[in-house]
Amino acid sequence: MVASDTQNFNVACVQLCTGRDVAANVATASDLIREAAGQGADFIITPEQTTLMELKSKDLFAKALPQDEDVSIQAFRALAQELERWLLIGSLAIRLSADKVANRSFLIAPDGSLQATYDKIHMFDVDLPNGESYRESKNYKPGAEAVTADIPWGRLGLSVCYDLRFPNLYRSLAQAGADFLAVPSAFTETTGKAHWHVLLRARAIENGCYVFAPAQGGIHENGRATYGHSLIVSPWGEVLAEAGTEPGFIMAEVDRAQVAAARARVPSLQHDRTFSMASSVDEVRAS
Repeated sequence: MVASDTQNFNVACVQLCTGRDVAANVATASDLIREAAGQGADFIITPEQTTLMELKSKDLFAKALPQDEDVSIQAFRALAQELERWLLIGSLAIRLSADKVANRSFLIAPDGSLQATYDKIHMFDVDLPNGESYRESKNYKPGAEAVTADIPWGRLGLSVCYDLRFPNLYRSLAQAGADFLAVPSAFTETTGKAHWHVLLRARAIENGCYVFAPAQGGIHENGRATYGHSLIVSPWGEVLAEAGTEPGFIMAEVDRAQVAAARARVPSLQHDRTFSMASSVDEVRAS
């Protein structure tokens, strides 16, 4: 754990309605990051797909660049250094090959250095009852590694959007020492209304972690509707700050001592046990 004289800091979650113009999206995100820093945020997080929201493969691959060529990364690194703030860029579309991109988070230190990256593990391949259909795996290569990183106030566990539905990932992050869980997202309006709040609060309660969840919100240029309602949740499951559906940011004070307090009240992280699956009734009868 990173040594620190203080356990308290201000976290801000930026909410966006990302469009199809990368430069314009970088400018919008940067303005909100500056505003959050100006109001006292020490750690600022942006949502999934911060700089590009494209559904069509040809448009995505025309604009996604390899990491070492992506000028938006350099812009955010320079901004972190200028503002002397920790930034987590929720995710960018990073070109890996002719037919695959990564949905990649970037943790940037106040000196502009890259401290960690994380590639979204779980792919959103679904057909919703309202007719919406998504095939993230068509264009994106899933990540294969869970990632934690130390920041001055504790340890951060990284995830992106659809990962939220896989509690074993967050349990692994908490068992690896995470005090805070980042869930930058672009939930659909349909799934957001049904599940967003309860899933985020559950991940906080289950693991005794703070949850930071910046979101996309509104009707995007490509016609997609996202839910918004960026959230900051305490380790006890309390909603400390919540956005509406418009671009902006929310902020809350974080006290790492509350992580230990919640885990002392319900010490479930100490009670995990391995187990086997019992044989089915049919297998028992056949034996």
